[in-house]
Amino acid sequence: MTVLVTGASGFVGRRLCACLLADGRFRVRAVSRRPFSAPAGVECATIADVGPDTDWAPALAGVSAIVHLAARVHVTREGSADPLEAFRRVNVAGTERLLRQAVAAGVRRVVYLSSVKVNGESGAYSETDPPRPEDPYAVSKYEAEQVLDVVAREGGIETVIVRPPLVYGPGARANFGTLLRVVRRGLPLPFAAVRNRRSLVGLDNLADFIMTCLTHPAAAGEMFFVSDGDDLSTAELIRRIARAFNRPARLLPVPEPLLNVAATLLGQRAAARKTLGSLRVDISKAKRVLGWVPPRTVDDELRRIAESV
Repeated sequence: MTVLVTGASGFVGRRLCACLLADGRFRVRAVSRRPFSAPAGVECATIADVGPDTDWAPALAGVSAIVHLAARVHVTREGSADPLEAFRRVNVAGTERLLRQAVAAGVRRVVYLSSVKVNGESGAYSETDPPRPEDPYAVSKYEAEQVLDVVAREGGIETVIVRPPLVYGPGARANFGTLLRVVRRGLPLPFAAVRNRRSLVGLDNLADFIMTCLTHPAAAGEMFFVSDGDDLSTAELIRRIARAFNRPARLLPVPEPLLNVAATLLGQRAAARKTLGSLRVDISKAKRVLGWVPPRTVDDELRRIAESV
């Protein structure tokens, strides 16, 4: 099976390409907006941009399946006057363009990496819960999912939607990368009293699940949540990171209401919501329909992170 991976130079894409190649069942064609160091044996192609006018035809020749990772993601400093339109151009119109050209090229299946944010920013979710996207990124991902459904009905192509929570692994940046650095330095953190629960998914578990979605007959036309299957409080995650790096976990028991007040005064309510709130996904459908269980534990992935630095 020749698999086209879009967004292949990104955090998830690089690891997925390596895992697909190592599996032995796949030929891998990696597409990105700029050249990157792909694993030996991966065929590389570049595109100028992802949008409503992208010409995917050369990259699609001979492809059996697609993993669509390319997307406009969160930006720290939004430069667009109309953020929703900017997200829609890439994540909705760009996805529709790829899908319709995939149908014309005879591609059999597309696995689309969406986001738990389609459901919301906090709570506990299963596939039967209604979408409640809150920001332009999440809205665009949900609209892209709807495009997949339409093109699947019209063009006969098989589509699979995957909604992961926070993805972590070697090379993680943003908030998770910051947390890793703080714990490694042994700095104290005020989260000992936090009793939240959050789902995570390690890179290797996500790659394994995507490969299952590429090949399992029962995946066609379905949407799945994926996680490590081990929901952790912020305090427990810090303890496990510290153990992986052989560092002490320096946690202070500051009451949650006080942390929320401090975050509000500092203009960091959104960050506090992610750190203190709960966001859980139920992966029982993936287990039941696909027979999938996470092959790696949280501690496995954290050890891999520690070995990589």
